Amino acid sequence: MNDVLELILSGDLATTLGGAETVLLVALLSFVIGHVIGWVYMWTHTTLSYSKMFVASLVVMPVLVALVMVLMRGDIFIAFGLLAVFAVVRFRNVLKDTRDTTFILWSIVMGLGVGTLRFSTALIGCACVAAIFLYLRMTSFGSRHRYDVILNLHWTGPGAASAALKSVLHRHSLQTHLASERTAADEGMDVSYRLLLRDPARSRELLDELEAADGVAYVSLSQREVDESEI
Repeated sequence: MNDVLELILSGDLATTLGGAETVLLVALLSFVIGHVIGWVYMWTHTTLSYSKMFVASLVVMPVLVALVMVLMRGDIFIAFGLLAVFAVVRFRNVLKDTRDTTFILWSIVMGLGVGTLRFSTALIGCACVAAIFLYLRMTSFGSRHRYDVILNLHWTGPGAASAALKSVLHRHSLQTHLASERTAADEGMDVSYRLLLRDPARSRELLDELEAADGVAYVSLSQREVDESEI
């Protein structure tokens, strides 16, 4: 029994990779790095395409890639065989976000680093990439804040609503964008604005002024729920 166990543990590892302890270290270190990648992804994810199974894949992938690299270091024929296997593998799920592709590449690179026994490079690289993602999350880098509220009103007065309400809107907002303007069935006009307010806490004052204005039959104000991400 001992001979069989010794054969399993040292048959092809002792001469090329430093023993079973090295392989165990590779698996554990890549597993820990995979957890870091998964935690960073969960903490920085903000869209609706979140998937628990995708996060689990981020944890497992560095381990698999690292073990593949260990096998490729041991035998050139095994390396070519593994490359042939990966050539026919296809992912059935289409990634919904470009950012997800970045995390996939991060997992693969970390697995390559650990699998080739470049432990310090893998650890430093993991820390640097994690810090970059956390920076992007904390600073909301790339988001555009162009409006705070959406203003909808029904205009029944003479002339264009934009000209009549210009002074009121300018007094309360830094930017005013006329999103839509269409004629209603009662010969009035349904108008929609996007406003970047001077003071979002005083949006109720804007609403009261518009309700009291001549020619405004109906007005509603809705807050922008999330940062603008795509146009």
